[in-house]
Amino acid sequence: MGEGSFNVSGQCPRSPKALLGGIAHLGRFIDKIKLRHAGQIQDYNYITVGFDKYLVDFLGIDPKAFEQKVLASGTDEQLLAWVVANGKPHSHEEIAQWSQGLLSSGPKEDATRQRFQGRLDEIAKKRGVPVSSLPPASTWVDAIELDEGRM
Repeated sequence: MGEGSFNVSGQCPRSPKALLGGIAHLGRFIDKIKLRHAGQIQDYNYITVGFDKYLVDFLGIDPKAFEQKVLASGTDEQLLAWVVANGKPHSHEEIAQWSQGLLSSGPKEDATRQRFQGRLDEIAKKRGVPVSSLPPASTWVDAIELDEGRM
C-alpha cells in the first residue's frame, strides 16, 4: 500500500504541507510515529523510505532516537526543539528551500511517472470514480492529499 492509504479507523497523519518550524513533513512524521505505534497505520511507508527518509537525512537525526522521543509524548514544540538540538544546523533559508523542494517534487523519470499514475489509479478505484475526475495532481504531496481526502 502507498504512503497515505486510509486505514480501517480512518485516522490519517497531518498533511506534509503542515509546517513545523518551517519544516515540511515533520508534523506528519510525528503523527505517523504515534499512529503506527497505536496500531493504526501499519501500511504506510515508514522511516527508512520516502519522505520520512528524506526528512531524517536532511535533519541529520537518529530516527530511532526521535521515534522514542515522540513516543515519550513530547509536544510538537518539544520535538522541534529536540530536532534543533540533535540534528544538523540549518538556516531558515535552507529549511525553506528544502521544504519547497519536498512539496513541489513530482515524478521525473518514466518509472516513477508510472508509479505515480498507478497511485492515482488506486485512489480513483478506492473512490469509485474514473482517474480523469480526480483533481489535477502533479506532485507526490498531491497524491497524498488526494489519498487522504484533503483534495
